[in-house]
Amino acid sequence: MAKANIPTYDICSLVMGKPTQEDVVVARFPEYLAAHSDIHFPHRHSFYHLALFTSGSGTHTIDFERFPVKPGQLYFMVPGQVHGWYFEGKVDGYVINVSAGFFNVFLKDADYIERFPFLSGVAAEGVVELTATALREVTRIFEEMLQEVATNQPFNMDMLRLLMLELFIRVGRSTQQGAIRQDMLHNNLLLRNFRKLVEQHYMQLRLPKDYAAMLYVTPNYLNAFCQHMLGKSAGEVIRDRVLLEAKRLLVNADTNISAIAYQLNFADNSYFTKFFRKYAGVTPEEFRKNIV
Repeated sequence: MAKANIPTYDICSLVMGKPTQEDVVVARFPEYLAAHSDIHFPHRHSFYHLALFTSGSGTHTIDFERFPVKPGQLYFMVPGQVHGWYFEGKVDGYVINVSAGFFNVFLKDADYIERFPFLSGVAAEGVVELTATALREVTRIFEEMLQEVATNQPFNMDMLRLLMLELFIRVGRSTQQGAIRQDMLHNNLLLRNFRKLVEQHYMQLRLPKDYAAMLYVTPNYLNAFCQHMLGKSAGEVIRDRVLLEAKRLLVNADTNISAIAYQLNFADNSYFTKFFRKYAGVTPEEFRKNIV
């Protein structure tokens, strides 16, 4: 029997008893878990969600990929991603929830934070193993943010924005090997633009040549570029996004599989089932039954 739909939480429902905090929530992990013991798992958010583990074990699933929980890990999740955690014993660390528009009043470039690879929306890229030095720096930032929330001083929201940007930059530095060359900046920009286009058009456009035209490159170049940057072709990037959306839609027990096939622009249910079984390893029905 299919399970219930995955709920979506907005930031206002997880405010830790501080109703004035509509754009950002900062908390210690045990307190966050205690305050929201009724959160359903798995679930998704309409905001950015960060979790730093300083102790504990278990597993954390993001968009149906499972990762082992261990100290020194920092998880970044973007709005819409499905996730759930399954802990073994007690865990400690920190949690930040931040609205998608939190930085809009502060940054001239609305796409600035998308430059950080851990905010790409790709599950594996959102899991960062911090070095001992980076962990100390990040922990210090979390503690400063907690103090800022507790004291409620003038300009505290701006200070929280500054601390959050420092967090992103320090994590970005810790994961970036060597100096950033101009060609690396170009490659990162092209990759980010390709992924953004896929996110916007994957329902209708399934061929690399469609995206290559919008990026003003050849299909061969785009495929070679993706192979170099990601270890997969442009076609696989598009296919993986379609497959992820199929999995997200299959969570909804009230939507039949034929309707999902139609929504994803497949010619018929049979073609969708063949596609899903080929790349997910199970049929849509089997996947739906095994969702936990």
